[in-house]
Amino acid sequence: MRHVALGIALLMAAGCSSTVVTPAPVAAGDAFGTDAHLAPSEPDAVLRYADHPRGFAELRLPDGEGPFPLAVIFHGGCWKAGIANQAYMAPLATRWQRQGIASLNVDYREVGDGGGWPDSFEDWQAAAALVERVAAAHPIDRARVTLVGHSAGALPAQWLAMAQNENGPLGAREPLAVRAAIVLDGPADVGAERGAFDALCEFSAVDPFMGGAPDAKPVRYAAIAPAGHAPLLEELLFVQAVLPPPPEPAQAAIRVGGTRLEVRENPGASHFDVLTPGSETYAANEPAMLKVLRGGEVHMSANAK
Repeated sequence: MRHVALGIALLMAAGCSSTVVTPAPVAAGDAFGTDAHLAPSEPDAVLRYADHPRGFAELRLPDGEGPFPLAVIFHGGCWKAGIANQAYMAPLATRWQRQGIASLNVDYREVGDGGGWPDSFEDWQAAAALVERVAAAHPIDRARVTLVGHSAGALPAQWLAMAQNENGPLGAREPLAVRAAIVLDGPADVGAERGAFDALCEFSAVDPFMGGAPDAKPVRYAAIAPAGHAPLLEELLFVQAVLPPPPEPAQAAIRVGGTRLEVRENPGASHFDVLTPGSETYAANEPAMLKVLRGGEVHMSANAK
């Protein structure tokens, strides 16, 4: 966890087929070089979804008339309080704001401050309700909403789009209607990737969050696994770095529902390169991310800041 915690501290201070892509190196140039330490913009609003201290999301809107795509962003931090919050995702939200993408940058409770199973899920569900609130008040294209999660944030970015039965952390619920999701160096199946994720965190992160190991809480792990609960999305993009591609069974389960799945590997990249404007890794992957965020569009927004 030392390299994860240090990286976060530095950042906060400053179809039916699967494809696996290894982006070619891209040299930082005029488009990215000035963003290496991009200062985050001030949010247009801070919206509350719960009355606890972490129950809020930062709204950023691009210049122009819209309607704008919306990214709902969930930070990482190994689900452990005191490691990270929404602040380190603000430079990415600011970069996308300049590209014509609105965003909700969500904070939430973790293990140690009231989170874990099921309370973090309660926060994610409540935060998702902000989508309708924002779409009603601002020029948001409700048909182009993308859930985005870095590291541990990969779970809400996929779980919110899953249909759940009575075994789910909040019981039976309908999936949030969103078009797509982007996972930035995170797991597709928390149980199957428990070892790799704990190794990334450098401590046992999964079991404390889930309330026990898979053999002790099999129903919980099954409730949030792609097998039987695949996220209902048009497309799902994984941009991996330290973590390997999702396991083949998880990829197959995601594809069964008709989701177009793309996995982009970035050998040698750090856990934070994939989300840091100005890094070569981010530059190599940004076009793929923007294509998802824009609903398949490839042109630059005329409303970008």
